[in-house]
Amino acid sequence: MRLGAVVPNFSAVSTKGPINFYEWIGESWCVLFSHPANFTPVCTTELGKMAVLVDEFKKRNVQLLGLSCDALESHVNWINDIKSYCMDIKGDFPYPIISDSSRELAVQLDMISEEDKDNPEHAMTIRSLYIIGPDKKVKLMMIYPTSTGRNIQ
Repeated sequence: MRLGAVVPNFSAVSTKGPINFYEWIGESWCVLFSHPANFTPVCTTELGKMAVLVDEFKKRNVQLLGLSCDALESHVNWINDIKSYCMDIKGDFPYPIISDSSRELAVQLDMISEEDKDNPEHAMTIRSLYIIGPDKKVKLMMIYPTSTGRNIQ
């Protein structure tokens, strides 16, 4: 993916059920981001902080969408971990996390490092974040190695 590129439509399984990206995003903005692995301290704090700030995103017509190559069941179990760490999350976890255990979507969206994209044994995404406009185009990209955390504030 490149700045200004149209994000291709995709279907995926998530913690909120099946997602057809174009239907799901509708006319809103989207922060689509990946994390390397569930149950890791940095990923737990990153996704938890985004969940705590979800109302601020909603005020700006922005939807959040996470993605990793972990299994759906792992995501569901991990959400309980995130909620126990971030006590400010009220009710259900507020945004979907895509399970891409086949890595197909992560590769398509350039969320796997260049050195690992052709290695089916490598099941970790890099820390990618895309801001996508209502026109389905990439407006901003931030890509970090797995070893570097993000400051959500």
